[in-house]
Amino acid sequence: MKLEPIVISLLDTDLYKFNMDQVIFHKHTDLCGQYYFKCRNKGVTFTQEMADEIKAQIDHLCSLSFTREELDYLRSIRFIKNDYVEFLRLWHPIRDYVTVDLSHEGELSIVVDGPLFSAMQFEIYLLEIVNEVYFRMKYDYDVLRASAEKKLDEKIRSLNDGTYTFRFAEFGCRRRLSREWEDIVVRRLARETDKCVGTSNVYLAMKYNLTPIGTYAHEYVQMYQGIDEIPLAYTNHYAMRDWYDEYQGDNGTALTDTITTDLFLRDFNRSMVNNYTGVRHDSADPYEWGEKIIAHYKKYGVDPRTKLLLFSDSLDFDRAQALYDYFSKKAKVSFGIGTFCSNDTCEEALNIVIKLQYVNGRPVAKLSDAPGKAMCRDEAYLEYLRRSVEFRLDREK
Repeated sequence: MKLEPIVISLLDTDLYKFNMDQVIFHKHTDLCGQYYFKCRNKGVTFTQEMADEIKAQIDHLCSLSFTREELDYLRSIRFIKNDYVEFLRLWHPIRDYVTVDLSHEGELSIVVDGPLFSAMQFEIYLLEIVNEVYFRMKYDYDVLRASAEKKLDEKIRSLNDGTYTFRFAEFGCRRRLSREWEDIVVRRLARETDKCVGTSNVYLAMKYNLTPIGTYAHEYVQMYQGIDEIPLAYTNHYAMRDWYDEYQGDNGTALTDTITTDLFLRDFNRSMVNNYTGVRHDSADPYEWGEKIIAHYKKYGVDPRTKLLLFSDSLDFDRAQALYDYFSKKAKVSFGIGTFCSNDTCEEALNIVIKLQYVNGRPVAKLSDAPGKAMCRDEAYLEYLRRSVEFRLDREK
């Protein structure tokens, strides 16, 4: 079974890939990275036919380059700089950086290894490819599509009849059923409701004249663990400092949980509180997290109602509404909803990730506020990172 090309534009990715890559391009071109694929679902296996199709789709991906129209669109985003866009005019994905293997048991292995400014761009494209290949080749796609359409109809009714009163962005690239389906979802949410404020998908933002939304991901903070002169427990400090230096307060929502929110708050000082428009939640109890962030703002005399709490951890629409009801009078609140926009069908969605694991040959890790989300190929390093975090937290009580 041969599929049509899945990725047809290099803009078909999350905005934060360009945001992070621009900082790397300007400040850290000497870094090399290794990314590893993981499927968190139990019992999921891939066939040889699927693996072969994934390889063929990667071959096609690596034949793409940015068009003039796409480069002009990136240039129109207020914080994307012209020299970086000119670099992208020359850049394209390099096939030699990606290795795909399949075990006898059907476990899929994908490794991306190359200069960080190039290797990091593969993540979303590869997740889009793996998802669509899996769902088209394992199931009757028309049945999945029909179930997704029925659920989308229900969501749109609830967004319009007052059941759901919050505003949100579509964050569905990495977990989508298909390119075709995410396109339909974004178009319908934007045209048939007034609750969708934008999308993380840059291609669809351009296509439908929507706001592209995103700042940075865990990998951005993780990469500082691979820089020799930076102490592990201070990576948030250096990451936020470089981010502010690059964007001068624009594009300013900080991710808190790469090496725990408690440690993040040690570096989210008065200056950073004022420099950043808000923070994003991506693990552990969102209510406890929100109250902790609100208390932190108040400690510095900042009215939390002037700051954004962006929730993005495995949200469905009911969970988002409950969070909105709880926090909407305490702070600005918004949501990034992924799987339950782009892959809500009659079958379980894949929980797949591609995570940065090494920088310049050194292991790096995401600790997170939820232990189950920690991912590291070097257990000794992960324990060392934990101890480094605990030492600083104990010292600075």
